[in-house]
Amino acid sequence: MSFAAAGAVVLAALLDRLVGEPPNRVHPVALLGRAIAPLDRAWNSPAEMGLSIAIVLPVLVGAGVGAVVAVVVSLSVPAATVVAGLVLFSATSLRMLLAEARAVERLLGEDIDAARDRLRSLAGRDSSDLDASEIRSAAIESIAENLADGLVAPLLAFALGALVSLPVAAGAAAFVKTVNTLDSMLGYPDKRHGTASARLDDIVMWVPARLSALALAVAAVDPETPWRARGWVDRVPSPNSGWPMGTVASALAVRLEKPGVYVLNDVARTPESADVDRAIRLVSRAGWLVWGLAAFLLAYAGWL
Repeated sequence: MSFAAAGAVVLAALLDRLVGEPPNRVHPVALLGRAIAPLDRAWNSPAEMGLSIAIVLPVLVGAGVGAVVAVVVSLSVPAATVVAGLVLFSATSLRMLLAEARAVERLLGEDIDAARDRLRSLAGRDSSDLDASEIRSAAIESIAENLADGLVAPLLAFALGALVSLPVAAGAAAFVKTVNTLDSMLGYPDKRHGTASARLDDIVMWVPARLSALALAVAAVDPETPWRARGWVDRVPSPNSGWPMGTVASALAVRLEKPGVYVLNDVARTPESADVDRAIRLVSRAGWLVWGLAAFLLAYAGWL
C-alpha cells in the first residue's frame, strides 16, 4: 500500500503544479469553511462547545474521508490511489500560495492600496496602514508560515498514515486540514469557543513547523538558518510559526516585522522587491523537496 500512497503523493504534487486549486465553489476546504461558519457564534457554554467542535469535527471529517477511500480500496487499488491523491491535493497548497505573493508584489509597483487589499488573501493582519516594506514582510512571512500549514502538515500526516493504510493516510490528511481550518476561522483571542481549536492546532503543528524550517534550511543550502532563528522565535505569539518565518528571515538576511507584535532578524534591512522573489523561490524549492522526499520514502517503504 505504500506504493499506492507514493503514487497519490505524486498525483497531488502534479495537480498542485498544473492546476493550483479547484474552484472555490467545489473546493473541499471552502465547503468545509462554509460548514464551520454557522458554528462561529455565541454559545451558552463557549469553552465546552469549543472543545466539542475542536475534537468532533476533525474526527468526523477524517473518518468520513477514510471510509470513502476504504470503500474504493475494496473495489480497486488504482482507483483508491487516485481518490487519495485528490484528497491530498485538496488538503495541500503551494502553487496558489506563491502566486498570491507574486500578485501582491506586482501590485506594489502599480497601486499600493490594491496591494494592501490583495495581501488579505495571504495574511490576516490589518493591512490598511502598512507601507511597502511591511507589505513585503507580511507576504514573505505568510508564504513561510503556510509552507508548514498548507503543505508539510497534511503531507506529513498522510505519509505517517500510509504506514498503516491508504484510507488512514487520506483520513489523517483530512483531519489535519480540518484542524488548520478551524484554527484559521475560530482560533482568535476574542472567540472563547475557538480556544480549543487554537490549542489543538498548536499541538498538531509543532513537528511540521520545525520540519518546514529544516526544509527551508536545506533549500537555502544553509543549515545554520534555523539555529540563528532560535533567538527570534519566542517573539512570535504562536509557538510554531516563528520557526519557518525566522528561518526565511535568516536565509534572506532581511528584517520581518508584524508592527506592534514582533520583529524577526531586527539587525537586518527591510525587504525589497527582489527579496519577495527570493522568498518565493526558496519556499518553492523547499516545497518540492518535501513533496519529493515524501514520495521517495513511501516508495522505499514499499520495497521493504
